[in-house]
Amino acid sequence: MAVRHRLIECTPEELWAVLADGFRYQDWVVGTAHSRPAAGNWPEVGSMIEYTVRLGPWDLSGHTVVRLSDPPRALELEVDSGRLGTARVAIEVRRWGPDSLVVVDEHPLRGPGGRLHNAGLEALLQLRHRSMLSRLAEIAEQAPHGARTGS
Repeated sequence: MAVRHRLIECTPEELWAVLADGFRYQDWVVGTAHSRPAAGNWPEVGSMIEYTVRLGPWDLSGHTVVRLSDPPRALELEVDSGRLGTARVAIEVRRWGPDSLVVVDEHPLRGPGGRLHNAGLEALLQLRHRSMLSRLAEIAEQAPHGARTGS
């Protein structure tokens, strides 16, 4: 399973505001070209976002369902990429002083990703998570926040 973490310079509540905005999903999830809330009230359990991934000249569609939501501490998602299968993505947000320590844990559940899961796929997921956490940090740290000390 691919686990990666990053310290993000904002409070867990400020970070959660980004995670809770279904229209921002495409901004921090690597590979997602477009996203939109599709069902329920994101990020409540059972709510869903539909997304499009662009691979060269091809567009692939999928959806993500919230399986666990514990604001501002935890968000667990089941990502369904159609023929590519499904994956569990758990995002844990820990208060770290005035900041947030974010831990992402992803592993395939069903389909080819689950059957072909190996060290090579783990390495690709690590690269993807590094980029995803970097994007999430950029968005959360640049969002307007209340007065913070030490920033």
